[in-house]
Amino acid sequence: MFDVNEYFEGNVKSIAFEDSISKATIGVMAAGNYEFGTSTKEVMTVISGQLKIKLPDSDEWKTYSQFETFEIKANVNFLVEVLENSTYICRYY
Repeated sequence: MFDVNEYFEGNVKSIAFEDSISKATIGVMAAGNYEFGTSTKEVMTVISGQLKIKLPDSDEWKTYSQFETFEIKANVNFLVEVLENSTYICRYY
């Protein structure tokens, strides 16, 4: 029913699930810098904390805080700077 994922030596952990909206993960990220890749379009919402995001089609970093959402295209890599321990939900389309 649920799959538990762990990345970056345990600094990012998530639980994968599927509901009536989409496949999704809900997780936690420790403060630090990470690079993620996508295979589908992703829509990520910060639940708590702050994330600085650099999308592949942008030269600038943008900060997202509680309840702010951003989209990432399929088949790209993007950079994340976690400014403080943070939680999120990510939906896959």
